[in-house]
Amino acid sequence: MLEIDELNEEQRAIRDAVAQICARYPDEYWLERDRDGRFPHELHADLARDGWLGIAMPEAVGGAGLGIGEAALMMQTIAASGAGFAGASAVHMNIFGLNPVVVFGSDEQKARWLGPLIAGEQKACFAVTEPDAGLDTTRLRTLARRQGDHYVVQGRKIWISTAQVADKMLLLARTTPLEQVKRPTEGLSLFYTDLDRRHVEVREIEKMGRKAVDSNMLFIDGLRIPEQDRIGEEGRGFEYILHGLNPERILIAAEAVGLGRAALRHAVRYAGERTVFGRAIGQNQGIQHPLAQAWMQLEAADLMVAKAARLYDAGQPCGPYANTAKYLAAEAGHNACQTAVLTLGGMGYAKEYHVERLLRESYIPRIAPVSPQLIMCYIAEKVLGLPKSY
Repeated sequence: MLEIDELNEEQRAIRDAVAQICARYPDEYWLERDRDGRFPHELHADLARDGWLGIAMPEAVGGAGLGIGEAALMMQTIAASGAGFAGASAVHMNIFGLNPVVVFGSDEQKARWLGPLIAGEQKACFAVTEPDAGLDTTRLRTLARRQGDHYVVQGRKIWISTAQVADKMLLLARTTPLEQVKRPTEGLSLFYTDLDRRHVEVREIEKMGRKAVDSNMLFIDGLRIPEQDRIGEEGRGFEYILHGLNPERILIAAEAVGLGRAALRHAVRYAGERTVFGRAIGQNQGIQHPLAQAWMQLEAADLMVAKAARLYDAGQPCGPYANTAKYLAAEAGHNACQTAVLTLGGMGYAKEYHVERLLRESYIPRIAPVSPQLIMCYIAEKVLGLPKSY
C-alpha cells in the first residue's frame, strides 16, 4: 500500500522512533493480550525508558516539552502498529491526564508527581465518571469532606481505566454538596493522590474489547487525601478538568485513525493475496471501492486531528475542531475496521487474522469520552448558533 508522507523532519523522527519500539510487539503479541488480559507492561516500560511518556510534559520535570500535535502523532503510531487501543490506552493517561497538574499544580506538586509518571515508575488512572452522572459531570456525588489538614472521601466511580495497575489517581469529587452551591459547576475539587486499596475497592468490568487495559468500578470508602494532594483551589476542580478535555478528544481521534489504518493494512494485504475464481479479490470493484472509501475517510479525519492539535498548541480556541476530529475519526476508524472484516469474509471473523479484534476496539472512540450525539449538539449550539437542546 502506497505510503504518502507529508510530515516534517521532526515529525518523521517521532513516528519512526515510536514505530521502532512498537515493532517489538507484533500482532501476535496483541492477540495474546486480548486472550489473557495482561497489561502490556513491556510496551509501557519501553516507551518510558526512551522518554516518550513525557512527550507533552514540561522539560523542567523531565518531559520533552512538545505539543499535543506531536503527542497525537505518537499515539496514532502506536495504534497503527497493530496495538490498537490496547496499546494506546496503556499510556493514554500519561499523555493528557495530568494536564491539570501541568497547568494548575504548584512547582512542588509538579516535581513530586510528574517525574515518576514520566519515568514509568508510577501508573495513574482518571477517576471522574460516576454511575449516576454519566456525562453530566456537575452531578457527581462522590464527596470529599474536609477534616483538618486532609479530606475523607466516600463515593463511586465507573469506567475507570488502568485502575487494576495504577498507583495514583486523578480524582474529581464534591467538596461542597450540590444543594449548597450557586451553580452546579462550583464545589468540585480535583485531587491527585495515592490509590490506597485499603479504602478503594477496584472491581473490573468484563467488556467487549481491549481486555489488556482494564476498566473498573471504584468503591471509595474513607479514603484520606492530604490537603497537599489537592490541585489548585478548593471548589474549582470542574474548571481545571476542562483543560484536559480537548487534548483527550484530539488524542482519541488520532488513535482512532491509527486503528483504522491498521485494519486497512490487513484488508489490503489480504485483498491482494486472496484468489477466488482465478483472480485476486482486490481486482474486483466491490472490494476496491469500500477500501478506497475507508482510506479517504481516514485521511480526511486525520487532517481534522492535525488542525485541532495545531490550534490547541497555538493557544487558540479549538473546541469545535477537537470535537469534530473525535467524531470524524471515530466513524472513519470504525468503518475501516468493519470494511476490513467484510473484506476478509469468514477469515475476518477469525481471531488469528486480527481484524475482528480491531473492530471490537473501534467502538471505544465512538462511545468515549463523549457520545457522537453530544458532539452534534455541541456543534449545533456553539458553532451554528442553534438553541440548546438538552
